[in-house]
Amino acid sequence: MHARSLAVRVALVGALGLTACGTSAAGNPTTSGGRTVLDVVASINAWGSILAQLGGVHVHEHSIITNPDTDPHSYEPTPADARTIADSQLFVDNGIGYDPWAAQAVRASPDVKRVVLTVGTLVHVPDGGNPHRWYAPADVERVADQITADLRRLDPADHAYFAARHQAFEGTDLARYHQLIGQIKARYAGVPVGASESIFAPLADALGLDLVTPAGFLKAISEGTDPSAADKATIDTQIAQRQLKVYVYNSQNSTPDVAAQVSAAKAQGIPVVAVTETLSPASASFEQWQVAQLVALAAALHEATGK
Repeated sequence: MHARSLAVRVALVGALGLTACGTSAAGNPTTSGGRTVLDVVASINAWGSILAQLGGVHVHEHSIITNPDTDPHSYEPTPADARTIADSQLFVDNGIGYDPWAAQAVRASPDVKRVVLTVGTLVHVPDGGNPHRWYAPADVERVADQITADLRRLDPADHAYFAARHQAFEGTDLARYHQLIGQIKARYAGVPVGASESIFAPLADALGLDLVTPAGFLKAISEGTDPSAADKATIDTQIAQRQLKVYVYNSQNSTPDVAAQVSAAKAQGIPVVAVTETLSPASASFEQWQVAQLVALAAALHEATGK
């Protein structure tokens, strides 16, 4: 992902120097109204929403990146962000090179009592792999399971509460999300689609769609590098010849190349669907956000195929 500036690293170290010299103030949970409340933090609100729902009244959740107009790949953390991470009992970061500043903050504020859940490590996707794991339904399930396990570890007295919250999240909150995934896969598996970058690839795979955009193009746009001329020519031809039925683009990372492809797709009558890297609107829950995008995608696929 995009390199972080020396100024950002200095800001992180400086801020953490105010809160810790080897050991931070994280450690013990607080109490509110006689109940245990954990300070939990996520690097992005896609994971933060799930963290908040699974923790319920026993957590105080804070997400670092929340603005739908922000490109998380180029995010530069503030000293306040560093202090928030330093004070957490549970910190969920994405890993896979997506939020390297998060790992820097953890290293700068070591605490043996803090639990750090790095999604890439959990789902066995190394640096260089596709970091957008919240668009992989199976990975969402694994993260939810691990968050619940970590909350129980930190607050064993409320084990039953966390089990109930997990059951409600999986059985009720995500019900429409899973239903739409199943319906789209059953109806549109094999339909060729295009995308602006790799954010859509895990979901396309889960839906059984045929993502025909060159992998090199998807990765380059995601990482902020220049795609090859050959890859650009391929996707331009795919659009011009209507070789794809729907074009999906990340509205938080729209380069001139992507903007041109969106315009070209619309000109060819190819339905275009926007997705985002963070919750949109920021007040939405994970499942509200994902369901809205899946509904839009299903409508576009219906328009394009008549199915």
